[in-house]
Amino acid sequence: MLTKFETKSNRVKGLSFHTKRPWILASLHSGVIQLWDYRMGTLIDRFDEHEGPVRGVHFHKSQPLFVSGGDDYKIKVWNYKTHRCLFTFLGHLDYIRTVHFHDEYPWIVSSSDDQTIRIWNWQSRNCISVLTGHNHYVMCASFHPKEDLVVSASLDQTVRVWDISALRKKTVSPSDDISRISQMNTDLFGGVDAVVKYVLEGHDRGVNWASFHPSLPLIVSGADDRQLKLWRMNDTKAWEVDTLRGHMNNVSCVMFHAKQDIIVSNSEDKSIRIWDATKRTAVQTFRREHDRFWVLAVHPEMNLLAAGHDSGMIVFKLEKERPAFSVSGDFLYYVKDRFLRSYEFSSQKDSQLVPIRKPGSVSLNQGARTLSFSPTENAVLICSDVDSGCYELYIVPSDNTGKGEIMQDAKRGLGGSAVFVARNRFAVLDKSSNQAVVKNLNNEVVKKTPLPLSTDAIFYAGTGNLLCRSEDKVVVFDLQQRLILGELQVSAVKYVVWSSDMESVALLSKHAIVIASKNLIHRCMLHETIRVKSGAWDQNGVFIYTTLNHIKYCLPNGDSGIIRTLDVPVYLTKVSSNNIFCLDRDGKNQIIMIEATEYIFKLALLRKRYDHVMSMIKNSQLCGQAVISYLQQKGFPEVALHFVKDERTRFNLALESGNIQIAVASAKEMDEKDHWYRLGIESLRQGNTSIVEYAYQKTKNFDRLSFLYLVTGNREKLSKMLRIAELKNDPMGQFHNAMYLGDVEERVKILERSGHLPLAYITAITHGLSETSKRLAAELGDSVPVVPESKTHSLLLPPAPLMCGRDWPLLRVMRGIFEGGLEEIGRRGHEEQEEDGEATGADWGDEDLDIVDAEGVIKIGVTDNEAEYAEANDENYEGGGWDLEDLELPADVGTPVAATSARASVFIAPTPGMPVSQIWIQKSVLAVKHVAAGDFRTAMNLLYWQLGINNFALLKPMFMDIYTGSHTHLPAFPTAPVISIALEMGWSESSTPNVRSSPALIFSFSKMDEKLKSAYRATTEGKFSEALRQFLNILHTIPLVVVDSRRELDEVKELIEIAKEYVLGLKIEVKRKETKDDLIRQQELAAYFTNCKLQKIHTRLVLTSAMTICFKGRNFATAANFASMLLESNPSEVQSKKARQVLQACGDKSDAHQLNYDYRNPFMVCGATFVPIYRGQKDVSCSYCGARFSLQFQGQQCTVCEIAEVGAKTTGLLCSESWMR
Repeated sequence: MLTKFETKSNRVKGLSFHTKRPWILASLHSGVIQLWDYRMGTLIDRFDEHEGPVRGVHFHKSQPLFVSGGDDYKIKVWNYKTHRCLFTFLGHLDYIRTVHFHDEYPWIVSSSDDQTIRIWNWQSRNCISVLTGHNHYVMCASFHPKEDLVVSASLDQTVRVWDISALRKKTVSPSDDISRISQMNTDLFGGVDAVVKYVLEGHDRGVNWASFHPSLPLIVSGADDRQLKLWRMNDTKAWEVDTLRGHMNNVSCVMFHAKQDIIVSNSEDKSIRIWDATKRTAVQTFRREHDRFWVLAVHPEMNLLAAGHDSGMIVFKLEKERPAFSVSGDFLYYVKDRFLRSYEFSSQKDSQLVPIRKPGSVSLNQGARTLSFSPTENAVLICSDVDSGCYELYIVPSDNTGKGEIMQDAKRGLGGSAVFVARNRFAVLDKSSNQAVVKNLNNEVVKKTPLPLSTDAIFYAGTGNLLCRSEDKVVVFDLQQRLILGELQVSAVKYVVWSSDMESVALLSKHAIVIASKNLIHRCMLHETIRVKSGAWDQNGVFIYTTLNHIKYCLPNGDSGIIRTLDVPVYLTKVSSNNIFCLDRDGKNQIIMIEATEYIFKLALLRKRYDHVMSMIKNSQLCGQAVISYLQQKGFPEVALHFVKDERTRFNLALESGNIQIAVASAKEMDEKDHWYRLGIESLRQGNTSIVEYAYQKTKNFDRLSFLYLVTGNREKLSKMLRIAELKNDPMGQFHNAMYLGDVEERVKILERSGHLPLAYITAITHGLSETSKRLAAELGDSVPVVPESKTHSLLLPPAPLMCGRDWPLLRVMRGIFEGGLEEIGRRGHEEQEEDGEATGADWGDEDLDIVDAEGVIKIGVTDNEAEYAEANDENYEGGGWDLEDLELPADVGTPVAATSARASVFIAPTPGMPVSQIWIQKSVLAVKHVAAGDFRTAMNLLYWQLGINNFALLKPMFMDIYTGSHTHLPAFPTAPVISIALEMGWSESSTPNVRSSPALIFSFSKMDEKLKSAYRATTEGKFSEALRQFLNILHTIPLVVVDSRRELDEVKELIEIAKEYVLGLKIEVKRKETKDDLIRQQELAAYFTNCKLQKIHTRLVLTSAMTICFKGRNFATAANFASMLLESNPSEVQSKKARQVLQACGDKSDAHQLNYDYRNPFMVCGATFVPIYRGQKDVSCSYCGARFSLQFQGQQCTVCEIAEVGAKTTGLLCSESWMR
């Protein structure tokens, strides 16, 4: 059984496959109907309108409908597109067992415990026939797939076949008058629409299920007598063919396989059994531990089955459907229908070569599994699982012009895998001795070579080389020199695909693809949520692979994408240009046309073939959000800009690429304040002051505009801003502009008009305006402020501007490869931007910009949207108060235009790369990487989700150590800040910039062993406080440790358990030493310490201590028990002698005090109260260390590890990205 999907739920009573989509319906005993996508493993929808168990459910073959029937006596018809129940049929008087759609007519047949079968018309929504005759519960009923028949099974021990042809004639097509009269007579005199054609008797107990064969006149039934019966029928009678015995309890369901001569049954004996329908013998049995099976479903078109049991359901296949094949040059060699066949890619010619002998056993999965071909010798090796693994060697005749029907006497042998390693040599894996046995074409052993690791499969890796696979590693092994040429940590590799030049290899596992070099140097890794099925390399070095529902590509740097979707899985054999050659599950060759432009474009970018990129941009129809996002991600926003039509996206890309030309054009199209604001910021960053001025004017940001004029030294426009503020009646704006201009007299006037006479007086007298100060002093009278004479006066005057009236100088860099080429073919390249007055860009050279004076944009009615730039924001301002002729501003004002000659001579500075610390944390769920990158918040969130850790005060020193340990700092210039550099493990100059190694970490798993030994030593020496500190340090360090192999991952989990037991025990001992007055509590704590799982040397010390304490406390029976346990632990002579003395002294004496300790009843010690939690009592555990607590401590801090929450729901420990839990 190959399990494809499994759910956990209430008991599943009904199942139904969708004929086209990868969906399955499951009706539960709880009354819920679930709709699952078994390919993706996701719950699509749930329907819960039934009251009580739903026992029957069925998809319609072509309509978006399904029907359900339950214990509420209701039959409901649902539309899964609208997610609602369309209508309900009422009529049955007891539980409804099954419901079933007719494939052609608008009928539903239902069976019920009311001993009837009813046929309903779901279009007219009424009951059209009631079939009576059974005298007990009717357990199932279903239509024949082609004929007008219904089969039913009942607890009255019979199977009945009903003829419903009269019903079809009545309801479907009464075509002529004679048939109508006949129909009227039938209705008038009580004719029957459905009659019993056969009654099949033979079962000794009630029959639970009966079903038709999809094409043959056969019926199979299963009953409470634990038997299956096979029945045959013809036009006149039906009879029993055979009885199949083997189930140990009631048979719940039985069906014919849709595509094979197989019967599948399941039972309350917790098993599914497979039977050969031809030989009528048992083939295979699959069992579950605790779950009884209740229902089966067979996919009508695919090799899929489903079974419902007490705690959910499983979707499974009986056999692998992947055809065995091998590609050699222009030929594909594959196995189909017990024949070896060849397919020529160029001519698309398919030929039958050699018949292959059928296996002698009747077990499943005995077909060809792998195929290896030697082109020089025309030899083929075919491996299968017959006899636990064997191979057959065939020689293909070179002049094979016939039908290939002559059976060869193939050479055979046992072995887990067999592949050609040279022209006339092949290697066979001998798992028992872990050797590669090299044989010649006569099947004679040439030599035997021990393999370097425990190997469960071998693959071809070049002449004389093998790729050996173990559970978590693959190695390339040279058979001649017995050397390991390369090794790579990768788990569960299923298939190996080499490139045509043997320089690259793809290692395919169930949900991952690893791309490596020929010496297994890791290049990239891809993870898929659904199963990877096959792959092939194209001529450009791109790996094309298929999943269950997609054809995808993987570039050499690990970038991937979807090429197209698939209706059914296929297995790639060759990729040639835009054609993909593949085999389907039936072994038929197919050619799929694909559009390769996207990944060829990305490959050209990756390899920096910019001439190809430019050519593809000009000539192809590349488009889509995926391409735009990819170009942005890879640092080519100026290229992405070419593909975009949406103005918002164009604006964002233009800002990112520094293309002020397009940004201004897009901003004018949208004319939104936020975009003008962002344009102003970017223009200011580039020093393009004319565009900054234009953006500030569009947003009416007068404060920023005034400050811009100040720093650029444009005093003339500052004066005009002062007059605008005066017209707006904005005293603060006037004061600021006057201050920017250094106009002291104007400042004094503004302060005087605003009523701030003391400030006006001080300003005037400080700046030497004697006449004005005297006048103000006269107005102030006695309130004249006193100016301190001891203070030195400093005048508040604006500084001299750095530049006057020009843009900031820009850095000259080399012209970009795409510059110019994209300008010619850009979306707006054909527009004459100078004519419509739009801003076209910044000055990238030393020449002045050819910019129209932008001061006129302040004028009302001049700009495109006729906005009033000096519009008053004050509520008291009333329009019409401006006299614009007084301002004497020019009327012909437009958007500033950059000089194109200057623009073309230089280019924007390169975009900074991604920080290494950011690369570390991309798509990483390891908290320690986020700590090393300095992202403590995310690290803390990850540790809480994974382990429930919430007390980070204890981890703060470790966080700081990891962060500082993974960075170094270099001093730069004396006035410049120190440069922080991230430290990587295994860094090299040849590494790709955005593919980085892991951070250098100060905590490693290898150091944990030293810490553990030190803690053991402190425990042995009786330094309990020191030992407790060291074990706690181990528990606090483990969440921040990274491991590489599955073995280390298991050791980490074991170390957590060890440290937890010691911390708990040592805390109990420390508590005992603090409890001096309560002798009984002391004895209890000593007894609890013995329950901790410690090393033998420490267990003996704990038992000795507990024995002594209890003996002194006169609890002789308990002390004798500890003495017996000590003697069983292989003690030293001194400990043994002491134990025997205690046993002798205790004799048959009883305990003097009652202790809360029962060594006969297994228990765990509560980590908070240090009292036993006996078996059967409810408890809760720490989400990290696993320490046990009473229920009252749910949600509190764990007192054992001191960092995690008790009872938190977590995902579990993650300390390795290659071995995710």
